[in-house]
Amino acid sequence: MSEAAIIDGKAFAANLRGKVARQVAALKADHGLTPGLAVVLVGADPASEIYVRNKHTQTTEAGMNSFEFKRPADITQDALLGLVRELNADSRVHGILVQLPLPKPLVEQPVTQAIDPDKDVDGLHVINAGRLASGLPGLFPCTPSGCMMLIEDQLGADLSGKRAIVLGRSNLVGKPIAQMLLRANATVTMAHSRTDDLPAECRRADIVVAAVGKPDMVRGGWIKHGAVVIDVGINRIPKDGGGTRVVGDVCFAEAKDRAAAITPVPGGVGPMTIATLLHNTVIAACRQAGVEEPKV
Repeated sequence: MSEAAIIDGKAFAANLRGKVARQVAALKADHGLTPGLAVVLVGADPASEIYVRNKHTQTTEAGMNSFEFKRPADITQDALLGLVRELNADSRVHGILVQLPLPKPLVEQPVTQAIDPDKDVDGLHVINAGRLASGLPGLFPCTPSGCMMLIEDQLGADLSGKRAIVLGRSNLVGKPIAQMLLRANATVTMAHSRTDDLPAECRRADIVVAAVGKPDMVRGGWIKHGAVVIDVGINRIPKDGGGTRVVGDVCFAEAKDRAAAITPVPGGVGPMTIATLLHNTVIAACRQAGVEEPKV
């Protein structure tokens, strides 16, 4: 069997951002509507600062309004909740994202649950989780949404007859991607640290989504010939000669000899997250304005 096709998430995300920019231009021209995304950054974590800066750049490049709110690490819980309430009431803001993790002693859950579900473009509110599980329209987490776009690009929107396995049961990736796969008619297995004979479970799957945060955990022998492999993991490990390199949860060198298609790390799922965030912001703006939302 030939090597797997490499799924170019960077190119796919660039194409999605281009679609979003055209959608934004049409909303401005036809409805006088400019989607607005507000991002709240607490503290000065270097990785979070880079990520927020990239969000700002890509938001403005798509023609949307970008609102940044930087607050010191010693902000009180009440003050942060007050800021979220202000953004909920701001008609210019259609999407709200509070950059996580928050510095201690701030507690994340009350903050994410204070966001208006209709502005929750990160898809973390329990109401949006419930909407996803119930098959209702909502705003859903960005990384799983990006994964589904990549899967559907390979296999089509109807996954009837396909077996999928999701490795990891986090609220951010594992649980929502399992629900999305179910929506697409896949037969879904959720696996985790207590699953018996995990390699055998993986070998049954036509679709493997790995989101466990363990470098190279999924070996080539775990992959069914012809499967589509979506690697969500981003892990830094030491490299020869010093420094570190980034790898996924799947041993890429082994899995590419068995899979039909596979996402690399980096350059696979990662670039999809911000692109999907922009897409979610457009959806949120359209729903709040009572305008028909564009299709991807």
